[in-house]
Amino acid sequence: MKLLLLQPPIQDFYDTDIRLQPIGLAYLKAIVHQHLPGVQVVIKDYHHGWRRQTIKVPKELGYLRDYYAYRDESPFSTFHQYFHFGADFETIAQEALEEKPDLIGISSLFSPYYREVLRCADEIKCKLAVPILVSGSHVSARPEMMLEHPSIDFVIRGEGERPLVEFLKVWQSSKDLRKVPNLGFKENGNLILNPLEENFPVDELPVPDFSDFSREDYLFEKKPLAFIVTSRGCPHRCQFCSVHQTFGEHYRKRSAQKVLEEIKQRYSEGFRVFDFEDDNLTFYQDEMKTLCRNLIQEFSGKDIQFLAMNGISYLSSDHELLELMKQAGFTHLNIALASSNPQVCAEMKRPHDSTQYLEVVHSAFSLGFKTVSYQILGLPNEKVDSMIKTLILNTKLPVLLGASLFYLTPDAAAPREFPEAEAEMIFKSRLTAMAIETEHFKREDIYTLFITSRIINFLKGLSFSENEILLSEAFAFARKQDKRSEIGVSILERFLRGESFQACTDKGYKTLSRFKSEVFFQAWKQLDFVTTQEGKKILLLGAERVGHNK
Repeated sequence: MKLLLLQPPIQDFYDTDIRLQPIGLAYLKAIVHQHLPGVQVVIKDYHHGWRRQTIKVPKELGYLRDYYAYRDESPFSTFHQYFHFGADFETIAQEALEEKPDLIGISSLFSPYYREVLRCADEIKCKLAVPILVSGSHVSARPEMMLEHPSIDFVIRGEGERPLVEFLKVWQSSKDLRKVPNLGFKENGNLILNPLEENFPVDELPVPDFSDFSREDYLFEKKPLAFIVTSRGCPHRCQFCSVHQTFGEHYRKRSAQKVLEEIKQRYSEGFRVFDFEDDNLTFYQDEMKTLCRNLIQEFSGKDIQFLAMNGISYLSSDHELLELMKQAGFTHLNIALASSNPQVCAEMKRPHDSTQYLEVVHSAFSLGFKTVSYQILGLPNEKVDSMIKTLILNTKLPVLLGASLFYLTPDAAAPREFPEAEAEMIFKSRLTAMAIETEHFKREDIYTLFITSRIINFLKGLSFSENEILLSEAFAFARKQDKRSEIGVSILERFLRGESFQACTDKGYKTLSRFKSEVFFQAWKQLDFVTTQEGKKILLLGAERVGHNK
């Protein structure tokens, strides 16, 4: 028997370059090999490693034309064209035909890209009469939505390892599908969803099978990259998060020894960069400290680097842990702040401690980490002035601003304030859609703050020898760096003199009509300095803060 597992392409205004390794499919291949060695499993990644193609902006996103109006050559550019990232659907279907599988599994991780999953299934069914199974976080959130599609025969909700093994056993023996936990299937025109049950214990899961991946397929700074997962789930209950839809209510941590053994194996295979993709990497501090000490002992002086691109919680970090992470080989920190407003965090059931946050930021800086602090712009219960306070806080700290635009995740708690997410709203559940407006803010407000964060990061990214310089001196320095920086300075100088905020296009400077100057200056006027990522200050004098006639 042959099982073909696919990572499908996506369509959007942008795509990440590095966080694309289909580790979930690699876990499935490994668990099938462990329990059913007679089943051949092949993984095909049709997202990463293919050229992007420009396609038409979908009609549902047509309202964004005024926001993403120009191809902008400035450092403050957002988005413009809409792309298909990955293989075309005809190629996917043709290669599936050539593989001659008995069963095909398609990953459906992110809800806004469910249409690409269904399109893959449709194209494959046109060429190949083979059952298609779909699993992933979107399936966990909307199983009926996927299962009712004519080209989908089965779905698996929640974690997939044990359900897939049990399904393959039953399917091969033609026994009762109702005995397979987490499985969804069709019976006499009815959709059947079996009860959810626990997965295998996380420490009993085998090392993900990367045998279908080339080390050169997934790189970070030209070095082979491997994903690592040390836990599943999250102990927090933030209302905007849907992690519990897939991983259930229980947070489970792998032992430090098991994680070390996996990293040692990957290192022997030639991987040199390891990205921890946990939803809450450091919750069990002592376990994480033990892992770091083990990594220091095992890899000290060797060519190795660690990342946590999915972010870490500052609440479960302290100076000792950060120091151990630095010694082990961590170089960057992505801190998940969301908002600095205690009331907003409390309403969203988001744990928050401002003193702890500041201590972690300053510790990270003292240890030499490159830190990004992520703020969610557009939380349903937050006002513009509150978002600006968080932006100002981080502008004065030695961190880059990570601006994440809020979107509704199907079946997360936050959407309960809104109508139930139907197909079109699910399609818009992406950062680039800016789909949510409330009584507290409009799309233009979020768009403006998003660009404002890019303006601040432009200044934060400057490197100079003095501890403090004036904004005019920063502009003079930036102008000499490169053409793009020179364009950025030109736009900012004009803007601060009273002109409109503009994009630099191949047809000259064009006004960004949706940029709200008053929102920008609501933030800008409250700043007397910008702290760069290197901890130095760019001083803003009174006239520079206010701008002409603002």
